[in-house]
Amino acid sequence: MAATSQVLRQSRFAPSFREAVDLIAEPLTDPGPGEIRVRNHWCGVNGIFDTQIARNAVSYVPVHLPTYTGVEAIGVVEAVGDGVTDFKRGDAAVTVRFTWGYRERATAPAAHFIRVPSPISDYLALASTGVSALLALDHTGALRPGETVAISAAAGGLGHLMVQLAKQRGAHVVAVCGGAQKVDFVRGLGADRVIDYKTEDVAAVLAAEYPAALNVAIDTVSGPIFDAFVDNLARHGRLVVAGAAQDLDGQPEIVTAPRIAHKIYYKGASIRGFMNGLLTDLWPQARETLFSLLDEDKIKVTFDSVRFRGLHQVPDAVEHLLSGRSMGKVVVDLRP
Repeated sequence: MAATSQVLRQSRFAPSFREAVDLIAEPLTDPGPGEIRVRNHWCGVNGIFDTQIARNAVSYVPVHLPTYTGVEAIGVVEAVGDGVTDFKRGDAAVTVRFTWGYRERATAPAAHFIRVPSPISDYLALASTGVSALLALDHTGALRPGETVAISAAAGGLGHLMVQLAKQRGAHVVAVCGGAQKVDFVRGLGADRVIDYKTEDVAAVLAAEYPAALNVAIDTVSGPIFDAFVDNLARHGRLVVAGAAQDLDGQPEIVTAPRIAHKIYYKGASIRGFMNGLLTDLWPQARETLFSLLDEDKIKVTFDSVRFRGLHQVPDAVEHLLSGRSMGKVVVDLRP
C-alpha cells in the first residue's frame, strides 16, 4: 500500500470551520526540485481567520474549492529535493503560509519555510503570532519608551505577547481581559493596570484613571472597547485596529454617532489598521528579534491548558479559541 499523509481539506463553504472541512488521506509525495517535505510536529490555530475562510468572508484571500487550510506549522525536514541548499534532513522548519498549516506533512517550495533552532511550539508561536505582536506595537503603533499602551484581549495568544513586549519597551501597560484567572495571569506578565471587563466598565475605568492618556491602544475586539480606547487617546495617540472579534458574524455593528473625525482631529490622534500580511518585508528582522528574546529568556510563550492532539481535533481547537475560554496560544500537537 502506498504511503499516505493526513490533511484537512475544505470542500465547501459553511457557517463553521467544522462544517467546511474534511480529514482526508493523500498519497505521500517526494519533494521535487527546490522543494522540501516537512513532518509537522505542531500547528497553530487562528479561530477567527479559519472561520471566515470557511464562510468565504476574507475579502483579500480568494478561495477556490477545494482548498487546504491552516496557516502555521512547525516540524522536521524529512526529505529534500534537488537544488535545495538552505535545508537538510533533520532541520527544524516553520511555515506561516495559508494552506500549509493543517497537514501531517507538507511538501512545498523551500522558500515557504524558515529554518529554526528546534521544532518546539515556542518558535511556532513567535514566528507567527509573535511577529504580529511586535509589528503591531513597534511598526504600526510606533510605541516609544515611557508611553502608556492599552491592549484588549490581553490574555490571548497575541495579547499576552504584546504585554511582555510593551513592558520591555518601558511602557505603562493597561490590559483588558475577562475573568479573575485571566486577570491574575496578565498581572503576572507585568501589566500595570488590568481591567476585568466582566466586572468593571472599561470606559468608566479609562475615563477615571487614564483620561486622554493612551498614547497607543491595540484593539482586536471592536465594539465598546474600541469606543473606550478612542475616547481616551492622548494627543498624537495611535489606535491600532488589529482585529474585530466582535464582528465575527460578518455583520459589523451600525453605530449612530458623531463622525470619529471630531474625536481625533483636535488631538492630532490617528486610527491605524494593522494587517500583518502586508508587512512581509519586516518579518525576518522581527523573527530574529523574537527568537533572540526567547533564547535569552526575556519572553515567555504561554500555551492554553486545554490540549489538542491530531488533525482531527483542529475543529475542536478552533471552537475552543472562539469560545473566549482560552488563555495564551492555542496549538495542536501533531508529533508522530
